Amino acid sequence: MERAEDATDAPVFDTGKHGNFSATHWSIVLASGATDLARASTALEWLCRTYWFPIYAFIRRRGSDQHDAEDLTQGFFSDLLEKDTLKKVDRTKGKFRTFLLAALANFLANEWDKSRTLKRGGQRQIISLDETVAEELYRREAAQSLTPEKLFERRWASALIEQVLVRLKQEYAAGGKAELFAKLEPALTGETAAGVYAEWAAALGMSEGAVKVALHRLRRRFGEVLRSEIAHTVSGPEEIDDEIRHLFAAMSAS
Repeated sequence: MERAEDATDAPVFDTGKHGNFSATHWSIVLASGATDLARASTALEWLCRTYWFPIYAFIRRRGSDQHDAEDLTQGFFSDLLEKDTLKKVDRTKGKFRTFLLAALANFLANEWDKSRTLKRGGQRQIISLDETVAEELYRREAAQSLTPEKLFERRWASALIEQVLVRLKQEYAAGGKAELFAKLEPALTGETAAGVYAEWAAALGMSEGAVKVALHRLRRRFGEVLRSEIAHTVSGPEEIDDEIRHLFAAMSAS
């Protein structure tokens, strides 16, 4: 698929109250779907490559075995990216997450003919799935009682957090602070144990006060990057706070 540089390298949402929200991936799809299909398709493909695992997990939880889930995941993205979907996207449907789940449910409800399913190695793969990793991640899913929809939401939230951490790791490495990030990263998504600041300070050659300041800055930057990643999946800044609440609720669901 032809790549549109301005879509894949779209500027992220400025987390300031009056930031620019003109060129995030989902907003590109909504704005360009009926007029500039190449640009919209590239933006949609980026989103699909980022959030493919929640789709795989949903299909597995619906009862498909590993190989059928792989084929159906490829088939779904083929259907989504190569047909007239972009011309039919409802611009009032704000969130990519909501759109994707509805499109998947519709795809599966149409009783996809297995003779038409994309067989591994038989046709061009739309999304590069790491099949071993996909199944390992699925089997490690602890909350076995979750419905397919709830599992989709949880894995979506996890995929988004992973994107945030990748960006932060790259930023800190570029600034020569890879070791600092490695030490502080666990505190972003977990509790800090007693005495841990002293331990980190000794390992990093910093004072405890400096470590606490560094963690405060990292957490603040985490929030900024989280907002910018969510911005790629919603149509406007007014949806970001609601999406943050929804995703953290999904992470804590049991």
